[in-house]
Amino acid sequence: MGRLDGLAQLLPDPDLFLYFYVRKEAVLSSQIEGTQSSLSDLLLFETERAPGVPLNDVQEVSRYVAAMNLGLERMRGELPLSLRLIRDIHRKLLDGGRGAEKDPGEFRRSQNWIGGSRPGKAFYVPPPPERLMEFLDPLEKFIHDNPVKTPTLLKAALVHVQFESIHPFLDGNGRVGRLLITLIMCNEGALTQPLLYLSLYFKQNRTRYYELLQRVRTDGDWESWVRFFLDGVEETAAQAVDLATQIRRLFETDRERISKLGRAAGSALRVHELFQRRPMLSVPTATQKLGLSAPTVRASIEALEKAGIVHELSGKRRDRVFGYRRYLDLMGSDTSA
Repeated sequence: MGRLDGLAQLLPDPDLFLYFYVRKEAVLSSQIEGTQSSLSDLLLFETERAPGVPLNDVQEVSRYVAAMNLGLERMRGELPLSLRLIRDIHRKLLDGGRGAEKDPGEFRRSQNWIGGSRPGKAFYVPPPPERLMEFLDPLEKFIHDNPVKTPTLLKAALVHVQFESIHPFLDGNGRVGRLLITLIMCNEGALTQPLLYLSLYFKQNRTRYYELLQRVRTDGDWESWVRFFLDGVEETAAQAVDLATQIRRLFETDRERISKLGRAAGSALRVHELFQRRPMLSVPTATQKLGLSAPTVRASIEALEKAGIVHELSGKRRDRVFGYRRYLDLMGSDTSA
């Protein structure tokens, strides 16, 4: 985790890496709950509002990004990581979407269950609504190191499984529970930026993930869960370090290639820099952002396309959208639904 936190600061634009990494996590966490959106769908939705993306799914993923950002902003404003903040995050996550009828921002007032058609046939039945605070109050105290201080990674592991077991909302518990992992790490200073997400690890090991959550509930087997969680932290941090390194090399290599284009190099380098910040672009958008003429931007994109750096995504003759091919491939790996 320390290597990851340090490496991110060495990137040409750490905020850029963070921007897409948060979105990759949003896609993966939402896919665990059944959405079908890819990272490309989300980026198209955010940048060009391109038609053809699965609108309901991509809006749901977009709300996950907003919920994550809300939690980080509130904590930077010195609001503690509390039940109040968790409710605010949940409200942002569900409000206005398919979960709008599931009491956004409110702890449930009815019984829920996991798996099966009714509680009697369920895989797991969380506590009844009248007992929620009996379990949520100690959880909040534990987050605040009451009665004792707990090491950050161990705290994140235990809070996640306990929150999932309490299942305090009618919907969105899994996504909020995964957000809590990153928020705890940032809140305690283990990470200066939210760069560690376990959703890919949980998705790739989904059966084991659910099995170990259940074994804590049925057998009190916390140790197996904690080992699994810490293995995930180590594996995920190493993958993120590798990804950041590959992206840094990609930008440097492509910049060198573009610098050899001759007279077209100057404007093409500027367009390439914009593609680093927004890897999906149309000519009008690039023209507006860079203050260059449309013919200059068009010629620069054509040069980048011939060099194999960008490619056309929309398949249209007008209002075409171009993507930074290799960058999208790197960031979007493992995010196909």
